[in-house]
Amino acid sequence: MPLKKFSPKHALAIRWFHWINFPILFIMIWSGTLIYWANDVYKITAGTFKFQFYPDAFYKALNMPFRLAEGMSYHFLFMWVFFINGLLYVLYLIFSGEWRILFPNKKSFKESIIVVLNDLHLTKKKPEFKKYNAAQRIAYTAIIFMGFFSLLSGLVIYKPAEFAGLTTVLGGYENARFIHFVLTIGFVLFFLVHVIQVIIAGWNNFRAMITGWEIVKVEEDDKAISITNENISQEISDNKIELNKTEDEKE
Repeated sequence: MPLKKFSPKHALAIRWFHWINFPILFIMIWSGTLIYWANDVYKITAGTFKFQFYPDAFYKALNMPFRLAEGMSYHFLFMWVFFINGLLYVLYLIFSGEWRILFPNKKSFKESIIVVLNDLHLTKKKPEFKKYNAAQRIAYTAIIFMGFFSLLSGLVIYKPAEFAGLTTVLGGYENARFIHFVLTIGFVLFFLVHVIQVIIAGWNNFRAMITGWEIVKVEEDDKAISITNENISQEISDNKIELNKTEDEKE
């Protein structure tokens, strides 16, 4: 059997930011949907085809109608938690230097195509990576910018008069609301894909986000070092036994 060992993967700070953001993002999407119910204007139409993002049956099934005030209360409260957690996360990436392994490099966009094709079982080729593959680096970096623009567009929706300059930059209140909605859909899609990928990756990957450690196969060099250490330990032990025998014979 191949040798295995525990290897550190995720720092405590990364795990804290991740597990705090997970429920907060869910609350923000849920409360935002309660708010959106009051004026659900966005639809996709093409000729006679019409697609409504949230049909009435969806609202009724989740008991969402007429809960606008409740949705606003939760949304405006937890948006600050979302903002603070996101800000601390970005500062941690910068000052810890972890941004170097998270942000995409010049090869990431090309390699991400291979990663996607590999996930879809359309190719057996898979680029080598250390902690995050190319697709993850792009997705996780995009999420940071999505959170930033969600905050800006949310502020315009929340206080358009007080943030008049920002309202102008984002193209007005209606445009800011549309940006906010599109980004929310993006978060939902990211969440679904992320959960599917975690399931596919298996328990070892999920455990690493909880404990910070993953189980990896020992490389040949590590095996050689391990065997050498065992041989040295055995030789020391044998020498001790031989020395004891010699002392006993002298006595």
